Amino acid sequence: MKNFVLLGAAGYIAPRHMKAIKDTGSRLVASMDKHDAVGIIDSYFPDSSFFVEFERLDRHVEKLRRRGDDKRVHYVSIASPNYLHDAHIRFALRVGADAICEKPLVLNPWNIDAIREIEVECGKKVNTILQLRHHPSIIALKQSVDSVAGTPSLSESQCPAPPASHLTKYDIDLTYITSRGRWYLVSWKGDLEKSGGLATNIGIHFFDMLQWIFGAVQSNIVHISEPTKAAGFLELQNARIRWFLSIDSNDLPIAAREAGKTTYRSITINNEELEFSDGFTDLHTVSYREIFKDNGFGLNDVKPSIETAFEIRNAKPVGVKGEYHPFLKTGKQVNDRP
Repeated sequence: MKNFVLLGAAGYIAPRHMKAIKDTGSRLVASMDKHDAVGIIDSYFPDSSFFVEFERLDRHVEKLRRRGDDKRVHYVSIASPNYLHDAHIRFALRVGADAICEKPLVLNPWNIDAIREIEVECGKKVNTILQLRHHPSIIALKQSVDSVAGTPSLSESQCPAPPASHLTKYDIDLTYITSRGRWYLVSWKGDLEKSGGLATNIGIHFFDMLQWIFGAVQSNIVHISEPTKAAGFLELQNARIRWFLSIDSNDLPIAAREAGKTTYRSITINNEELEFSDGFTDLHTVSYREIFKDNGFGLNDVKPSIETAFEIRNAKPVGVKGEYHPFLKTGKQVNDRP
């Protein structure tokens, strides 16, 4: 049985970590959040210690460390605000635990290099949650792209037909709209210095997944970058991607709004839709099990997407021109390329 500490226990994603800890037969010995609305813990680990002050948690974990291997903390799960991840990862390593950290692992690429040094010093590992890499449809897509020749069409296997030749890149449109109320911009998520902005906070999983499948970034252009939406163009080794991210419900397609939906997620590959709406329920548990088998995603895995999000955050938008996403066309939401 592995002993866990959870940082950010009152957050939206925290229950998925609690479930993963329980599903893997592990134990949550302590958790911490400055907010105390954490009654959800009772559904998983009612006997877990809880702290609202980090210093008192630190003291508690240090006392456990001195009581032997069966009592010490083996893993620290980190679901705190993005800007705290770096410090909380360092805490995990310092107390002799491996880290399991939510996205984004850190906000700046150079933070990864510093953490790598501490990993070596402490002999522990930092793992990041990249659950899309465990999604069955995404795995099938990667296998299809890797094999290229003889791949069946998307309508037959949920995998895209290959380009006409090895020299032709896949044309991809990524659209992710997840409606958020006025609270979002008031919270830490609306603070660029704390969240990294939309591309980092809600887009980084997709940027990681696309680079994992289609290769390294060759060109990164930002068309718009606003507090509630961002869009741009990425050229990868094997793909040309127009992307659009938004938390503004007004950006939802008319059909989605009429159906009462608040989220719209779409990835088209060579004008064929990749269906991956389902299958997300237990991906954190899958991630934990792979980490226990030493198959977790480490610093080298996550660094490319951190670099991409950092470049987007610091880029000067060029405006609506060139290879821009169709949702940037006023009043027209279609999948034809300009």
